[in-house]
Amino acid sequence: MISLHQLRCFLTTLEHGSFTAAATALGYAQPSVSEQVRLLEQQLDTVLFQRIGRGLVPTEAARALAPHAATALGAVAEARRAVASVRQLLTGTVRFGVFRTARFYLAADLVADVLEQHPGIRVELVGQNSAEILEQLRRGRLEAAVIALPVADEGMVVTPVLRDELVYVSADPARLSGRITPAALADAPLVLPDASWRDDDTTRRQLNHAVQHIGRSLRPRVEVEDTETALEIAARGLADTVTWRGVLHNLGDRLPAGLGWAPLRPAMYEEFAIVHRRDAELSPATRVVTAIATSRMRALDRAMRPRAA
Repeated sequence: MISLHQLRCFLTTLEHGSFTAAATALGYAQPSVSEQVRLLEQQLDTVLFQRIGRGLVPTEAARALAPHAATALGAVAEARRAVASVRQLLTGTVRFGVFRTARFYLAADLVADVLEQHPGIRVELVGQNSAEILEQLRRGRLEAAVIALPVADEGMVVTPVLRDELVYVSADPARLSGRITPAALADAPLVLPDASWRDDDTTRRQLNHAVQHIGRSLRPRVEVEDTETALEIAARGLADTVTWRGVLHNLGDRLPAGLGWAPLRPAMYEEFAIVHRRDAELSPATRVVTAIATSRMRALDRAMRPRAA
């Protein structure tokens, strides 16, 4: 069986051109290195070096073997580094971007997982809206983030993690009994979040596009900054709202009493992704936080998918 030791001796001999020089580089005795190469030749049933004068000349077989040997040794080294990174206590501050509503999907659970698994990491969850977060990513103020798609992905690595459905929420059962069409949205008394980002918010853009497609306009009665306030206003019967089904799923018992929801027709969805700059080398701590965020968002995606309309 070919061993890593044999491959290491082979590559070092190939690099230095003699068993003596290879032995010096490896800190072994010369006979030990030559014996390992001889055993490798036996395993492969070929000649790897020809002796010319005091040096060694690699054969075509040696040249063909070299990249594969290097790949094998590199894979082992990478595996050792991966295991070592898990054993070591990771430290540092991670600035991870999250749009405001992402806290319903992610925030507290993400922080709990990170601090439990890596207590040396300090976490900063930063951001209000996907457009603002993307700008901070481009300027290098954040290493990675979760944002709503679509995104202009030039220079970005985009990893989709969750697809969620937009639903109509009301305290009035009568408003939920019919089809919630774009025309119904145009006529509805609405309270919508992200007032400061109305022109850039992906949800607003979808709703506006659907309503404008039938020649109408979306004119909310009330605009607020956060989704939770919009839900509280809806629970009082003052206006209805549109939000993601995942928000309702994660609020659970914290959802204001008396609210119900119905799907939009045609259905509307939003997709969320983990994003980082393509030219940025993520710190080990950021890679950990990103992996945990990805795992949590994909788990929620699986939990909601069987119930999708």
